[in-house]
This record gives sequence, structure tokens and C-alpha cells, in this order.
Amino acid sequence: MDSPPLYLPLLLLTSLLTLWQGAGAQSLFTIDSVTLKLDPSGEVTSGTLMDLNCEVSVSHDQSQPLTHSFNFLRDDVLVYSKNTTEPAVLHQLTPARAANSGTYKCQVIVQDKSKGSSTHRLSVTGLQTPVLQVTSEILFEGDEVAATCSAPDESGSLLFHFYQDQEKIKQVRASGNSVDTRLELKHAGDTHLRCYFEITMLPAAGRSNNSNTVKVMVKELFITPVMNILPGKDVIEGDIVEIVCRVVNPPPNVAVFLTKDKRVLKTASVSLSHSFRVLAEDSGEYVCKADRGNVQKEAYESIKVKELFSKPVLVMKPREVFETERFTLNCYTDRYSHERINIGNVKYSLYRNQVLLTSGGNYSATAHPSLNGNYSCQAQAQGRGQTKNIFKNSTQIVLKAKVPVSVPLLSVVGGRLILGKPFQLQCQSDNGSLPITYTLLSPHRQAEFRVVRSPWDLALFNITSIHRSTDIHSFSCKAENNPSQPHMESSGEHLRRTATIIGVSREHGGGYYCVTNNPSNDSQRSAMVTVGVKLAGWKKGLIAAFCILLTVSLIIIIILVKKCLLPFRRERTVELSVKPASTKTDETLRLTHGEVNEAANVTPGVMGRSVWSDHVSGSESDDQTSEETTEVPVPQYTEVHPQEVDLTRAPVKKGTDTVYSEVRNSNQGESESEQADGQGSVEYAQLNHNDHESEEPEHEPDQEPRPEPQPEPEQGSEQDGQL
Repeated sequence: MDSPPLYLPLLLLTSLLTLWQGAGAQSLFTIDSVTLKLDPSGEVTSGTLMDLNCEVSVSHDQSQPLTHSFNFLRDDVLVYSKNTTEPAVLHQLTPARAANSGTYKCQVIVQDKSKGSSTHRLSVTGLQTPVLQVTSEILFEGDEVAATCSAPDESGSLLFHFYQDQEKIKQVRASGNSVDTRLELKHAGDTHLRCYFEITMLPAAGRSNNSNTVKVMVKELFITPVMNILPGKDVIEGDIVEIVCRVVNPPPNVAVFLTKDKRVLKTASVSLSHSFRVLAEDSGEYVCKADRGNVQKEAYESIKVKELFSKPVLVMKPREVFETERFTLNCYTDRYSHERINIGNVKYSLYRNQVLLTSGGNYSATAHPSLNGNYSCQAQAQGRGQTKNIFKNSTQIVLKAKVPVSVPLLSVVGGRLILGKPFQLQCQSDNGSLPITYTLLSPHRQAEFRVVRSPWDLALFNITSIHRSTDIHSFSCKAENNPSQPHMESSGEHLRRTATIIGVSREHGGGYYCVTNNPSNDSQRSAMVTVGVKLAGWKKGLIAAFCILLTVSLIIIIILVKKCLLPFRRERTVELSVKPASTKTDETLRLTHGEVNEAANVTPGVMGRSVWSDHVSGSESDDQTSEETTEVPVPQYTEVHPQEVDLTRAPVKKGTDTVYSEVRNSNQGESESEQADGQGSVEYAQLNHNDHESEEPEHEPDQEPRPEPQPEPEQGSEQDGQL
């Protein structure tokens, strides 16, 4: 092939030589003309001998001829060059071929001057008929034959095509006028081969004629395999099956393959045997392939494997479970082979994250994050022989306990709410598995719903306006993500701010209110709320226990004191019974209100007095305490000899007269009739004014002391302690 890059350096070299030759002596010259002639010209047939003649005319002042550089170009590409002192150069095409077609021009260079001829178009029609040759005319099916297709007189880049009968089997691109290749013959029997070519640079030249035809005999290759399955094509899981694949009377270099579902199970030369214990998934079509070179022959057989027992099914109820809810797992098989096992021979095991959970097909628990994971069930046949090694696993169930939705918080977006202005409410729960449905409720609006499906979604509700601050309490928000559980709801009351008091004491009691302000300088004051601070329950209990302990201690002490004073009291009583009454008038018994109160507060049993209880208050105030006793009220009488008159009391007799005053103590709520009937015990005490101070009868705080008149005893007579 004529390569343009090879001629371009030659043209430059010729120009440099011309300049060098003229550098020694500067001559005067001019190129008069350059003429190119084609013989024959115009259109010629392939194989025609062609002459291309280029002449130049130069005028100069030298006695010696100048050196000329002649360059022949086809389509502006240098195809031939020659340096000479002669005025003409001949370039021949022997013979002309289609690749020589094109536009020709002659360029002459003399020293530093150049001139070109006019252009001429040459068209060479027709292509050479190629020749086909093969190395063998007899071969087996699938064999390849070596072939050569050539067009020795053509030039340029050629594309060769090969045919088997009427079917194109190959094409090859060549840089020269010939190509060697190997052809795979696809059909058995007699076949005919031929070739032709095209010039890639001249698509207008068309294709060549077909080459000579070569007859080749292709023999059929008998390698179809034979397949046998033992003990048969219908088997049960656990059975041993043997598959035999072989080629009878094979030619050399034959290999056999056993495949299933495009997967090679085994391969060998000429024949193979494959034994295995079948499972249900081994059912299907098996293929035995014989391979020699590019030829493959196949045999097909199908095996049907009956299940020993069906794949276990793992069921979880409920399918979606929330934390703290109960769930159950149950594993079972619904089919088994009666010929080999009973349903009781199938044993189950439950697994969580591939770790044994329990030996059995049932499991129940309360959903908790620690129980989340992948659950599966494995069933095993407990039969004889090969059946005992049959295991089957269920499809995994993913348990991820959902989190119940927490109580939502209803808040104003931005924290600002201005009466008469639009605002937004946001309802949000801190915890809960998505999706969560939020519902905004108000007695004056239709319920609005927002479903939050992703963590970055917000449940926002647009409110046009409210005109009273109390209207905010009419809004409430409901959140739910589990239809089987109660929904969580919050009200608009949570839209007030809160204040927290730490370390509450009694001084924190009183009235509280709050004041709100907004950007419009509109302040509002809430109603006052009275807060009472109660004594802690444990403090009340501690005080009560202390009082009871103190009371019991005093009672014990009093009882002991009474026992010690009993002999003295008896002796004093005898002395008083025989001693005449004193007639002194200057001795008096001063009874004051304070003394009466002091006597009234003496421990029960002292001085022969009774004990009473105040009315039990129903108030829960912390600074009030009450005691309750069940003792029967006892009236108390005291003999006194008054000397000083107390104007706040009833008048009594003076002198040596003995006066009796009755101190009657009763439980609040008893009727006066019960007191008059003498239901309570009455104790009489006779005191000598020379030895003891008399006691004033005790009265309840809300009643005035009432001295009761006593019968006047005879002077100097002994008092017998009776009225």
C-alpha cells in the first residue's frame, strides 16, 4: 500500500538537495511550465498498462543543466518521486488496478522554486478475481479447515469474505492482497467453499467476482451420549441415586459432562458415574453432554424427588408486635411421606440469630428489644437409615418489637401566639415506632390528621387564629401507632409555661397567678390559685408515735405513783373522819381560772379525775392535731371552803361551811340526759382546807365553768363522800 507518511520525507529531502546544489553558485532561472500526460487517459479497465509522463521547461543562465525533482501525486498524496537533470520523467502502472484510480498531478522543484502541472482524472474499472485454496478436502464435523484467499495483482487494503454454500461464515481484513485463515464448517455432508474481496478505500469500485469453488466433505461425528438413572426416576428424599453418562464407541478426544441448571456436577473422559443422596431440591432435568472440539451432543433425563416431609413453616402471632405485648412462634410441617415416617418422627428446633432458642416447635414471650432478631425453625426426621439425616430450615422471620407511642406534646411553633394572628401547632411524641398518626382535635374544628412516616417529618397544623387566650385550651392532640392499644392524648393546657419550686416549705403556701405578654404589648393576668402546704405524711406519723409513747410512759408512771401513795391516802382519810372541822375564817382556798385549767390538764387518773377528748376535727390542716379517747366521762366533786369571792363564779357560802362543786366531763356529742342518768362513774373527794388546796372543776374550752349548788352539811359532821 502507498503510505503518505513515507513519501513526505522524500519530498522534503529532494527540496533540500536542490537548495544545496544551488547554494554554491547563484544562478538566474525560471520554471516556464510543467506538463503531465496519461496514456491512455480517462477510464480504463483493470489490467491496462498505463504511462504517466511529466515534462518541465526551465529558462536559466547556466551552461550546465539544472537538477529537477519530479513528484507524482494521486489525490495530493505522493506516489512516485525522481531527481534528474533530464526535463522529463516516465511513471508506469503495470498493470493499472482499481486501487490506482484517482486524480493525478506532477510537481517539479528546481532549487528554491516549484511549479505543478494541471490535474488529470484516472478511473480503473473492474477487480481481479481472487483464488481460494484449502489444506484438506475431507474432515469431521466440528473440525476446522485452513483456507487462503488471494488477489495478487490488487493493491491497497482489502476485505475478504468466505462462504459455506450460501451461508457467510467469516470475513477478514488484510493489509495486503492475500489472507490466510481457519474456517469452522457447521454442517455435516458435502459442502462448497468460495471467497471474494472489496477495496475498503474505494467503495465505489464494488466487490470482486467470486473465487473458484472448493468442494469439501464433512463427516458426521457420532458422540451422542447415553444416560442411565438408578434405582429410578421417581425417588423419595434420602434415597441414593446413581447417574451414569457415557459415549458408545467414541472417537478420540471426547469428554463428557453432567450438568443441572447450568451447573456442572461432574466431568470425565468418555464416561462418568455420579452418586448422591437426593433431597427435594434435586428434582429437575439433568443433562449429559459429550464434547469433541466444537461439537457437542446432549442427552436429557428428569428426576422427581418426593418430599420426606415438607419445608417447615414458622408463624409468628401477631405478625407485628409492640414492646410489652405477648407473641408466639409456632413451627410445623403440613406434608410427609407415609411410606417412610410418621408425623411424630419430625422434631423441631427454634433458633434466634442462628443460636438455639428452644428444642420444640412452640415459643412464647413478651416482646422486648433484647428479643429482637432473626428467628428460624429447623425440622429433622427421626427415621431409620438415611432419613435421619434429613434437615430442613424454614424461612427466617425478622422480629423487631415496635415501640408504643408516648404521650404527645402539643406546642406552638416558634413559641409565640398572638390573638387574632395565624399560628402553627406541632404535635410530637418523643418515643414510638413509625408511622405515627397525629390527630388535632378541637370542638370548633374538624379533626385534622398528619401521618409521620420518617424521622425528619413533622406533624404541623395551621391555625388561622384565636380571639381569646382561653381558646388554646380547646385544642388537644392524639397520637397512635398501634390500633390495639389506647391512643395517647395531650391537651392545650400544656401550652402554658410552668414554674417549679424546689424544697417546698410552709412559707410557700399562698395565692399564685401568672402574667403573659406578647409582642403587641398585650398582657393578661390569670386567675389566682391558692396553694396549701401540708405536713409530710411521715412527719405526721413520727409525731403521733412520739405522743403515744409519751402518753404510755406517763400512764405507767402515774400507776406506780398511785400504788405508792395508796397507804398514805387511807391513813389520811381515817384522820379526817375523826377531826372536827376547822373554824378558821382566815384560811381560804384560792381558786383561779389558771388553777382550774392546770388541774384540768393533769394526766388522767391523778387526783381522782377523769379524762375527756376534744371533738375530732375534720380538717386536714397540718398545724392542727387531735386526740381521741373512748373513756366514759366522769363527774368530779371537790369540797372547798371559799374565803374570797370570785365575781365570775356562782356564790358560795362562807365560814366553815363545806361546799361541793361538781366537775362533770363528757364527750362532745353526748346528751345531757345520759349525764343525768349517772352513766359515768362519779368520784367524791373530801378535802380539809387546812391541808390541801381545792381544785376548781375543769371545763371544756368553749364552755363557761358552771358551779353546781351543793347541799349544806352540818358543821363538824363527818363527810361520807355522798351527795
